[in-house]
Amino acid sequence: MSTPPPPTRRDYPDRPIVSVGAVVWHGDKFLLIRRGKAPRKGELSLPGGAQDIGETVFEAAHREIAEETGLQITDLVLIDVVDSIQHDDADGVKFHYTLVDVVAEATTDKAVAGSDAMAVEWFELAELDRLELWSETVRIVRKSAKITGRL
Repeated sequence: MSTPPPPTRRDYPDRPIVSVGAVVWHGDKFLLIRRGKAPRKGELSLPGGAQDIGETVFEAAHREIAEETGLQITDLVLIDVVDSIQHDDADGVKFHYTLVDVVAEATTDKAVAGSDAMAVEWFELAELDRLELWSETVRIVRKSAKITGRL
């Protein structure tokens, strides 16, 4: 029997970490979390997290959304794949995530912060530009609105 390799570090990883993020809609509002951990701790972000071994992207989305928001989601569709690479002051790679983003519908708007989320909040698309989000998050939310016919 072989010994499994040690888990990949999140900071200064030896390879990119695959994560799944979701633009979750309920009616005309989408959900953001306030991140409780690095990277981007304290910032608004799409809910999601690292994909587990043996888990499909859509299974990871269901699990992460349930863990971070308490919500059940349906109608998942792939939006895009985004690279998030952050360097330290010496130009070393401190964080490297390959983010697989999906769009989904929430079965209710009763979200609660859990696991890695400090808070959860619903927003209207008209509020998007004032939220001071990462430019890729803004692009992904807009793309999700087009995919679902909200834009």
